[in-house]
Amino acid sequence: MPDQDDLRPFPAPDTSHPVRLPDGSPHAGTVFLSAAVDHARFVVGDYTYASAFDPPEDWAARLAPYLFDFSPEQLHIGKFCQIADGVVFITSSANHRYDGISSYPFAIFGGGPIEDRPSMPGPGADTCIGNDVWIGQGARILPGANIGDGVIVGAGAVVAGRVPAYSIIGGNPARVLRQRFSQADAGRLQRIAWWDWPIDLILAHESLIMAGNVDALELVAPD
Repeated sequence: MPDQDDLRPFPAPDTSHPVRLPDGSPHAGTVFLSAAVDHARFVVGDYTYASAFDPPEDWAARLAPYLFDFSPEQLHIGKFCQIADGVVFITSSANHRYDGISSYPFAIFGGGPIEDRPSMPGPGADTCIGNDVWIGQGARILPGANIGDGVIVGAGAVVAGRVPAYSIIGGNPARVLRQRFSQADAGRLQRIAWWDWPIDLILAHESLIMAGNVDALELVAPD
């Protein structure tokens, strides 16, 4: 008899609720974001999922509350990322000016047009998250952060700036706690880019992807 798990096909990336409960009903608190988010400034790759204990109606607003349709910046999240409950991306439209005497945003309340007012900051940088990034519960990702492939972000971390691929970070402000692989192996893994393989090939080599043998994974990588 086949194992029961063998009868469950892997969900397509456009599946809103990819996790099924034992009774067959969908788990409302886990979504593939590419299916759940419809926002012009929020760009997310296939199979990236987010979880919430109190699932929102608007996942984009929950995850990135300062990312508006008219925001000049974008939030980019790669493929196969894992976003825990309580994670918030504080994108550049949350910024105030802080280079002068006051940071108060007079322009948003009136007294003239908003455009080109001295109390409004200029456009900020995009926030970019790589592929296969695990962001732990309650983490805060600050405007313009650039998190490399394969990074693990500890619960409650406050992340700013550039984070090197395949590192583990934690704390406030977040710092690199250790590297998951050597710099050379991290570079090889980014060239292998298993997240760009067809899903059937990924599943066929699941054991290698979950192991730590970069040589073995490189041997099965398609040309």
